[in-house]
Amino acid sequence: MPFARLASATTPTAHIGLGLAAVGRPGYINLHRDRDLPGTRSVEALREHTHELLDAAYAQGVRYFDVARSYGRAEEFLGDWLNARPDVRDVVIGSKWGYTYTAGWSVDAEAHEVKDHSLATFERQRAETAALLGDRLDLYQIHSVTADSPALTDKELHERLAALAADGVTVGLSTSGPGQADAIRAALAVTVDGEPLFRTVQATYNALETSAGQALAEAHDAGLTVIVKEAMANGRLAGTDAPAVVQEIAAEAGLGSDAVALALILHQPWAGVVLSGAATVTQLVSNLHAPVLDLDEQRRDRLDALVEEPEAYWRHRAGLPWS
Repeated sequence: MPFARLASATTPTAHIGLGLAAVGRPGYINLHRDRDLPGTRSVEALREHTHELLDAAYAQGVRYFDVARSYGRAEEFLGDWLNARPDVRDVVIGSKWGYTYTAGWSVDAEAHEVKDHSLATFERQRAETAALLGDRLDLYQIHSVTADSPALTDKELHERLAALAADGVTVGLSTSGPGQADAIRAALAVTVDGEPLFRTVQATYNALETSAGQALAEAHDAGLTVIVKEAMANGRLAGTDAPAVVQEIAAEAGLGSDAVALALILHQPWAGVVLSGAATVTQLVSNLHAPVLDLDEQRRDRLDALVEEPEAYWRHRAGLPWS
């Protein structure tokens, strides 16, 4: 499994990855994008911006990079970066299929992405990903699986995914929504020829949304690598937007609120990789201080009071504007 490379790493940042959702397209739902991205959000401006971010991440020891077909040109930007650095062979690359980017490089599009977990979409997007990332792809995940997703019951799709795994690409899934735990447990039951199909799961877990925690522990115990996304709740746990208790703990530690949010995930015994969604080098550097934060039991107890009901959390997230 590709994540064995990270498991043997000893750098503090080895278990922090960089996700490119916020920089591979001009519009996203993270807070304060107006001050995070270049004034001109052209393809070339964001390509250069993304490459600077990747250079900084790699220099600081980050070795997992996360993209998706629906992240605008994120796969293209990452592929260009890898091609320009042929000596960079110690990274793990993950992408996702199942959403098609439909915004046409516009912030104001009526629909930014369309979800489809059919076999036809897999075949099309697998070819698109291969054209951009070639043999550098280590992990291919079904994007935002819910418990009612046809991807959990489509036997023909399962056979095709198993064939991809036999070719050396790890197969996983990501989840979203208030029913993440149900989707994770359903995925654990999917087998092909008696063998588990999925070897990784990427889920939302943060100080506000912890409902998938037990299911993620079960996935870890079953041998899956757990990847945590949205650790900062699309910016709600970063900077001055963070709740008072997060800012207080950050001030006590002399670090940023974002480091507190990430440290909470790193403390979970089932967490294999937590994603930074940094949009700037400054944010990334602040994120990468998370491993040094002593998040003791007293501080964790203080953070427990922030947990929201899953339905309320996801309703709030759905209302965030694309900007």
